[in-house]
Amino acid sequence: MTTSPTEIVCYLKTYCGWSEGVRAMMRKYGLEYEEKDIIKNPAFRWEMEQKSDQQLSPCVTINGEMLADVSGDEVEQYLLEHRLVEQLDDAADAPTDSGCLDH
Repeated sequence: MTTSPTEIVCYLKTYCGWSEGVRAMMRKYGLEYEEKDIIKNPAFRWEMEQKSDQQLSPCVTINGEMLADVSGDEVEQYLLEHRLVEQLDDAADAPTDSGCLDH
């Protein structure tokens, strides 16, 4: 059973292993979220940098709490620690800790 947090906003790259790992966690837990593609829309990159005080992505806000430069695994850990979801033993449908190829 999943209890959806009030609001999730994900600042992600269009094609990036780290970003896909965050998307995989959202799918795993069936969470609704707003995706802000920082590659397709530079205004979202600026917004992310202002809110996170750094330039690395992915960044995820959950109920206003900024998780900066996180992997899918770190997002899952936060959700579990804050009891926003219940642990699922199912594997994510994509790697949750793979880097971007453009580094």
